[in-house]
Amino acid sequence: MDIQAIKQRFGIIGNSKVLELSIDVARQVSPTDLSVLITGESGSGKENFPQIIHQLSARKHGPYIAVNCGAIPEGTIDSELFGHEKGSFTGAHEARKGYFEVVNGGTIFLDEIADMPISTQARLLRVLESGEFIRVGSSKVIKTNVRIIAATNVNLTDAIQHGKFREDLYYRLNSVPIIVPPLRDRKDDILLLFRKFASDFAEKYKMPVIVLDEEAQSLILNYRWPGNIRQLKNITEQISIIEKQRNINAQTLTRYLPQISMSRLPVLLKNQGDNMELSERDILYRVLFEMRKDITELKHLVVEILNDDGTSANMQDKKAQFLDNFDNEFQQDFKKDEDIHIHQPEVDSAEPVPYSDVYEESLSLQQREVDVIKRALEKYRGRRKNAAKELGISERTLYRKIKDNDLDY
Repeated sequence: MDIQAIKQRFGIIGNSKVLELSIDVARQVSPTDLSVLITGESGSGKENFPQIIHQLSARKHGPYIAVNCGAIPEGTIDSELFGHEKGSFTGAHEARKGYFEVVNGGTIFLDEIADMPISTQARLLRVLESGEFIRVGSSKVIKTNVRIIAATNVNLTDAIQHGKFREDLYYRLNSVPIIVPPLRDRKDDILLLFRKFASDFAEKYKMPVIVLDEEAQSLILNYRWPGNIRQLKNITEQISIIEKQRNINAQTLTRYLPQISMSRLPVLLKNQGDNMELSERDILYRVLFEMRKDITELKHLVVEILNDDGTSANMQDKKAQFLDNFDNEFQQDFKKDEDIHIHQPEVDSAEPVPYSDVYEESLSLQQREVDVIKRALEKYRGRRKNAAKELGISERTLYRKIKDNDLDY
């Protein structure tokens, strides 16, 4: 059977090369008994491929069952898949066959395989390796001849790294990988699908078919479709039912499209509406980092001043004490400063904003030193000995600084 016949038989709409490549892989692997792992985003149409593989295989007259692993509670999934014996757990009033026993000779499709518990994954691995399993509450080994097709919208290699999926099971399932492309990679198929869905809903609800104008077509082609075909179908149904006007323009269509990832272009983090707020915040961070740099430079300057008075261990301790006191004083001053005016210069956003353009009044290191000396003297009511001890410098140095700065103490 050729690809066009397969698409017609299974109701697959689209002519994109990536889609046809996936269909061709499914067609080629169908006659074998190899396990298949189907990956693709949610709503991209993964459920069609197990049907293709089963119907084109020698098992087509055997049973086929699709199991959503994410919809079965963790406590009962082993019983659902492998069966249980009477009395094996509370509520097990009689023995029950599991899917692997019922589907013997056919195909089982395990959807959302990444949601399967680790303990169940170990049981599944045994089925893949030896075709054997054991019912819950039993010790008898049962043989089964089942072809397993699995599907997921999760990156299983990431799940393996996080310990949520067994690596050996991954390689067993991934004998033949089939990747189902997302709708945004099938751009030429979007309008085909829309027209098909619009026609189906018009017939279903007994109303005229909705039609997109040129701008609306451009919009629908450039939308990212995070929900893929399922999302496109739902939106087409909504418009068909709600809109009285059958000719749909871009403005009308926009109301039905979530305002996330509207196009294939990179999403801008800032727009004109919030540019000023974000820019001022970024500049403020930059100012704070620059001020921290100034503090460090001031510390080095003070150390140089203190070096004039000796290098003993006692003096080094005093230096460290002074630096800590100065740092605390500076932080208190910063908290008291209630009015910080930040001006955003008109520069290219890709270039760093110069500090001199952002914070116009730079801190004077000398004035800051004088302020610290004044506070210490005021604290001890002019007693230079106590103030010098508080600052971690000698009385002689304090006296010199009072004289150099014309302080009235």
